Amino acid sequence: MRFILVDRILDVQPGKGLRAVKNLTLGEEYLADHFPTFPVMPGVLMLQALVEAGAWLLRATDDFSHSVIVLREARGVKYGSFMEPGRQMTITMELIARDDGTATLKGNGEADGRPTVAARLVLAQYNLRDRDPALQEVDERMVRGLRKQYALLRR
Repeated sequence: MRFILVDRILDVQPGKGLRAVKNLTLGEEYLADHFPTFPVMPGVLMLQALVEAGAWLLRATDDFSHSVIVLREARGVKYGSFMEPGRQMTITMELIARDDGTATLKGNGEADGRPTVAARLVLAQYNLRDRDPALQEVDERMVRGLRKQYALLRR
């Protein structure tokens, strides 16, 4: 199962920041188990929404020069209010620093003016072809798909 948690990118300033939203609906599969009588978005998925938003910021900043962006480290993770179905989380990401293949970002999520999640993230970026030159076509195909998805999220 693959989650795509960012529903819309509201604003992006390459190299600086990004604002996005996640709309939580009762139709999301994981809510059936988390928790059956009190459905709320799992904390790890709130954190993943920050990671996804941070990855979109890096892609926009670097003109999609990396096919893979992964979470390397999450620091100072704090959770606030629950995210129940029918609520919208606004995600704000700020690029703090860049280093050899990594980026440090500060992320916040809030719903109805109340904090839901906050963290400082370190994301790593790379291309598959860097590890195996035969995978250049795979990188290119992935980047094409990511560009299409980004265009949909920016509409």
